[in-house]
Amino acid sequence: MSRAAKVRMYTKAWCGYCAAAKNLLKSKRAEFEIIDVGGDRDQLEQMIELSGGRTVPQIFINDQPIGGYDDIAALEADGELDTLLDQAPSTI
Repeated sequence: MSRAAKVRMYTKAWCGYCAAAKNLLKSKRAEFEIIDVGGDRDQLEQMIELSGGRTVPQIFINDQPIGGYDDIAALEADGELDTLLDQAPSTI
C-alpha cells in the first residue's frame, strides 16, 4: 500500500543526495514524481521559483516545499515524515 501524499522531487542524475532521498522515500513506500533538472533549464528555473533553492534535491510533499535530503532526513529522525506522507493532498 502506498502513502496518500503527493511527493515531487527535483533531481539531477549524478546527485548522491538525490539517490539517498529516493531511497528514503522508497523505504517509506511513498510514490514520488521525479523531475530531472540536469539538462532542462526551464524545469530548473521552475524548481528555483517554487522552492527558493538552487541545489538538488528539492522535495515537495503535497506541493509544500520540504527542502533537500538533510531536511527530509531530519523529518524522519523527528518522527514527522510518516505523518506528512500519510496526509492526502488538499483538494481546495
